[in-house]
Amino acid sequence: FIKMLSNRTVSVLKWGRCEAYTAVYPKVPDRVLNFSPLPSLSSPNRNLSAFPAQVYMSENGALPRLGKVLTADTMNANVKKVDYAVRGPIVQRAVQIEKELKEGVKKPFEEVIKANIGDAHAMGQRPITFFRQVMALCTYPLLLDDNKFPEDVKNRARRILQSCGGNSIGAYTTSQGIDCVRHDVANYIQRRDGGIPSDPDNIYLTTGASDGIVTILKLLNTGEGRTRTGVMISIPQYPLYSASIAELGAVQVNYYLNEEKCWSLDISELQRSLQAAREHCNPSVLCIINPGNPTGQVQSRQCIEDVIQFAAKENLFLMADEVYQDNVYAEGCEFHSFKKVLFEMGPEYSSKVELASFHSTSKCYMGECGFRGGYMEVINMDPEVKAQLTKLVSVRLCPPAPGQALMDLVVNSPQPGEPSHQTFMKERTAILSALAEKAKLTEQILNTVPGISCNPVQGAMYSFPRITLPERSINEAKAKGQAPDMFYCMKLLEETGICLVPGSGFGQREGTYHFRMTILPPTDKLKTLLNKLKEFHQKFTQQYS
Repeated sequence: FIKMLSNRTVSVLKWGRCEAYTAVYPKVPDRVLNFSPLPSLSSPNRNLSAFPAQVYMSENGALPRLGKVLTADTMNANVKKVDYAVRGPIVQRAVQIEKELKEGVKKPFEEVIKANIGDAHAMGQRPITFFRQVMALCTYPLLLDDNKFPEDVKNRARRILQSCGGNSIGAYTTSQGIDCVRHDVANYIQRRDGGIPSDPDNIYLTTGASDGIVTILKLLNTGEGRTRTGVMISIPQYPLYSASIAELGAVQVNYYLNEEKCWSLDISELQRSLQAAREHCNPSVLCIINPGNPTGQVQSRQCIEDVIQFAAKENLFLMADEVYQDNVYAEGCEFHSFKKVLFEMGPEYSSKVELASFHSTSKCYMGECGFRGGYMEVINMDPEVKAQLTKLVSVRLCPPAPGQALMDLVVNSPQPGEPSHQTFMKERTAILSALAEKAKLTEQILNTVPGISCNPVQGAMYSFPRITLPERSINEAKAKGQAPDMFYCMKLLEETGICLVPGSGFGQREGTYHFRMTILPPTDKLKTLLNKLKEFHQKFTQQYS
């Protein structure tokens, strides 16, 4: 580099050689420049005017015109490895098609049906009245004097505002989150888990669950070469995990769910995955999504116990992604939190296994994705590490205060006897009942299509059916440099306007093909989607047979 000094002396240090040079150039301004490799300087104290002026600066002493500092070659290589299929090429093409439709371009369909992402409100779900009323008062406190709002709504808004700096939701909060909200989260967890205590000091409010997941992965990520942290994730997986692992430079360790057994988790598969990974990295984290995304399975209590025993035996940090905990539809299925099962297994496990669990305002019956509210609870975390966690979240100041407020309403909803309780329960029940019906409808219709098989959608808000593709279509896809199910989904989009995500974006066993679709569209639109999909698959199969 060349450092332009205030006395107009130029100091030059050439990388890779222990040589320093100085020269006097009276026109050089006070500033620092970074250059590509410099020409050789043959001796100390050589005047730079002996070198071509355009190499260093223009004739009038102005800064040189150099190439960009940040290019595809110089940027962080880990970022280029990041892939997030949920908003990948097919979704980008869907956005283009929507613009084309608005511009009057003729298509064989009138609208794009986006079934690619779990965004309930974008799919037409109406917000919960209580949530939006309280948020309206929090963002515009003058409405507290309006008699149109129930008294419990006003009381909740006042409580939240009184916990904010200057009684404003626009103020920064403490980095760990608003104190009263963390207490409410702890109380919610304690109620949910049958009285097992929850400490507010172990609660961190987050910018959606994703923020908490990435933060914990940052703490766990360490080492180089064979000592790099290995992160065990299910395949199929939610691409947040693979993307975060790639960005951090950790090692992705795949374990496969059993599609033939409704996407169940087998401990023998965890053991196989762990042993194979120890040949090239240090597996120290086990991630579980329950209920599952994209696969929609709900884990049994026995399965959770087995996973906890496995984590204890192999000394693994457990990450439990539980953002769909209210989305359970199948008869005989029930949500069990990892924390509850951990503590019911006794001190042998509850005092030892390190666990971080996550929840969000974006899923379940709420669907409030845009508020970016969430929390994580950490169990058995080393106090020194916990101090570092608090420091790490402090760098980002705080999660969005409106998201924190909404999280409070989720964990502290209207109680019996309060004015808003009846409406709240009616809306909540209607949303979850409709999702249960659509889960069953999706499974039933897809399983009538030759070449498509769909496991029961036990929970969450997605189906992940397996599709049989003709050999000709597979070969054509490969010739175009596309995954076969990407080729299929792109054709589906162009011909029907249906936007799905190919299974290759989530990971799948070699030689199998899938797609993920949400069950969120309104029932009539979902039926249209499924019937169009049925017709397309039959046509596609005939075309490439």
